[in-house]
Amino acid sequence: MQQDFPLLDRPVPAGFPAPVDERSSGRIDLNAHLIRQADATFLVRVEGDSMTGFGIHDGDTLIVDRSVEAQDGHIVLAVIGDEFTLKQLRRDGQRFILRAGNPAYRDRTVNFGEDFSVWGVARWSLHPLSGTST
Repeated sequence: MQQDFPLLDRPVPAGFPAPVDERSSGRIDLNAHLIRQADATFLVRVEGDSMTGFGIHDGDTLIVDRSVEAQDGHIVLAVIGDEFTLKQLRRDGQRFILRAGNPAYRDRTVNFGEDFSVWGVARWSLHPLSGTST
């Protein structure tokens, strides 16, 4: 079921306070805002803390798009052998480096000929803010 939500008329300052104005400038459809190509998009739940430096936390829900061509610097859902991993894709000459976002984890180099594929590019990370429950 598709549903749209009210969108406040102006951005909310994250610095100095501004006068309250509850006018709505319309409604926003989150599907239209977050998803480019519905038939190539899926959600995945993150487990672990290897990507915290990129703002991705244990329990987050990621919106992954398989239609986006993975580029250097993208956060990707990759498959190495028969295992999934979520990492930042870096290119180093003819090989790829799957970079963790937490210094407690080592980067993973993918060598030429290794069984490796990118399943999709993570476009959005959804997570609860501190003090809220899921």
